[in-house]
Amino acid sequence: MTDTTDGRARVVADAEARGVKLEIVARPPAESLDDAARQLGVEPHSIVKTLVVKRHDGDYLFALVPGDRQISWPKLRAVVGVNKLRMPEPTLALEATGFERGTITVFGSTTAWPVYADASIVGERIGVGAGDHDHQAFVEADDVIAAYGATVADITEPLSARGGS
Repeated sequence: MTDTTDGRARVVADAEARGVKLEIVARPPAESLDDAARQLGVEPHSIVKTLVVKRHDGDYLFALVPGDRQISWPKLRAVVGVNKLRMPEPTLALEATGFERGTITVFGSTTAWPVYADASIVGERIGVGAGDHDHQAFVEADDVIAAYGATVADITEPLSARGGS
């Protein structure tokens, strides 16, 4: 069983250990990403989803995807160099990271999976998961990319586009 207690404390401790400055902001429950962005006074693009992606070999990776975009599976597969990727079931994502969906972040994950960041976040201040449902962490995307040695590439498409899996 994965210990998921005090996810926010794990997030803060990991960021501090990596020398990354986070600003943690409390926010009420949100109905959607757009609702969360409105509550926080930012554009949806600034809320970056940390998506857990399962590789065909059983390992995982993190994909940092702006809120107004979605993973382009063909692009991500090409960058990763594999033929099959998929989103895992919520229980597998929890086991892989120690975070429930909606709270997942690279900071404080129970396993440091490789990170792939969409090129559109470079140079931006972004909101990421804070390890619990009641907070958002704001950070410079370039600091996250540097701290995790993230691969930066065009890995997304607009939400309205349809990509294969």
